[in-house]
Amino acid sequence: MDIAIKSPNGHSSFSESTLIWAVACSILLHVLLVVVVPNFKFETSKDTPEPLTIEIMQPAPPAPVVLPEPAQPEPTVEPEPIKKPKPITEPIKPIQKKSPEPTPIQETSPEPATAEPSPPAVITATPKIDAPPVITAPPPEPPKKIEPSDNDVNNALSQYGSTLGRAIAKHKSYPKIAQMRGWQGECLLDLKIDSSGNVLSANVKESSGHESLDNQALEMVRKASPFPAPPEALRGRSFNITVPVSFKLEGA
Repeated sequence: MDIAIKSPNGHSSFSESTLIWAVACSILLHVLLVVVVPNFKFETSKDTPEPLTIEIMQPAPPAPVVLPEPAQPEPTVEPEPIKKPKPITEPIKPIQKKSPEPTPIQETSPEPATAEPSPPAVITATPKIDAPPVITAPPPEPPKKIEPSDNDVNNALSQYGSTLGRAIAKHKSYPKIAQMRGWQGECLLDLKIDSSGNVLSANVKESSGHESLDNQALEMVRKASPFPAPPEALRGRSFNITVPVSFKLEGA
């Protein structure tokens, strides 16, 4: 008969037969240990232990990094040099303008009698005005110079001599030594004048008898020059003229 062992919660855990087999197996195991273990000999090897070799494995080198190849620059294409056009050696022919052709007048066919006749076309032509001819007159000839006569020259010298005498008298100054000694007199001067009234030379033609009076007359001419322009009959050349210079004391 089986004996069931119940757990506290009412379930059976092992049967009696199972328990007997477990006890029997445990006894046999202990018998074997008692019999076999004392007779078992452990053999120990007396050989020297082999040296323990420890090899340190070097880590595998990292795989080389493959860098991408640099992009090659595109080849630059040099522009072709601009060729200068060759100069045209052939002479350029002048362009001849064609005169406008007259517009043809279209003839109109007569319309039937039933339709009203259209007025005729009026053609107006611009009258052509001829430009008057240009007449170029030759340049007028320069007037011929009339040489003055001897009478005209003499009258001009007399008139101009009076003008010079009045201009010289404005700068009259009596020398002190002549005043102290009572010297008087008239000095004739020979003057060479150009066509503009400039004095080219002055000389004593006839002395007054006193050197101081003569020198004073020349000094008066120097201060009065240049003189006014001579008359027309004396222009265009230099000429000589005699001018008197008088020295008189007051009350003499």
